[in-house]
Amino acid sequence: MSLVDSHCHLDDEKFDPDRAQVIERALAAGVELMMAIGTGGRLDVAIQQAERYPFIYATIGVHPHDAAKAKPDTFARLRDLASHPKVLAIGEIGLDYHYDFSPREVQRSVFDHQLEIAAAAGKPIVIHTREAWEDTMAQVAGLPHGGIMHCFTGDAAQARQALNLGFHLSFGGVLTFPKAETLREAARVTPEDRLLVETDCPYLAPVPHRGKRNEPAFVVETARRLAEVRGVTPEAIAECTTSNFRALCLRGQTGNG
Repeated sequence: MSLVDSHCHLDDEKFDPDRAQVIERALAAGVELMMAIGTGGRLDVAIQQAERYPFIYATIGVHPHDAAKAKPDTFARLRDLASHPKVLAIGEIGLDYHYDFSPREVQRSVFDHQLEIAAAAGKPIVIHTREAWEDTMAQVAGLPHGGIMHCFTGDAAQARQALNLGFHLSFGGVLTFPKAETLREAARVTPEDRLLVETDCPYLAPVPHRGKRNEPAFVVETARRLAEVRGVTPEAIAECTTSNFRALCLRGQTGNG
């Protein structure tokens, strides 16, 4: 199988001891492309990884947890970085009302600024939403370039709502958890051309690695479970999710691995 990990945090300190080996294991497992998420302490943190490896791409963005730290020059820097050839999307961005690390009104304002940057750059967005579904959906309605509902964990009705707004749904390790039948039903109703898989590593490792540090190679387990849920082969899931990622995020790119 040839897979894409559409969402991984390769800059995370948990990978400091063996990052190169983690990447090697991903390639050995059949992960042909990885999209490193750039919402760390530095806006170009994922770009640094992408510049080292031809098969790694990057996003840029301010996570809702960090919204209160954003300043006018933050958005100016994002506009500049959006033109980098390895930057495929703006994200992960959105709303998180579970922790409220940043005030909700600040989260919404910073989210809006980044939606504008994505629209101007012609880039898809990568959405993080937690306990803020309706507000998130209201803000992304009418977005011209679509995007990814990262680590989607909603039900079938929410899946249809996001799909109707033009989003792809990215399924991670939660899909493999024993009690995630509601999520598996959402995966069943998602059209083949809107499916993606991810790890969100180092978080949310899939069964049988649950409780361990997640890594891009483990996306294979999520793809296998998604195949079981949909009654198709793992190879079919690998083919469609890879094709979907390329169509959404690599459109217009040349020499894209």
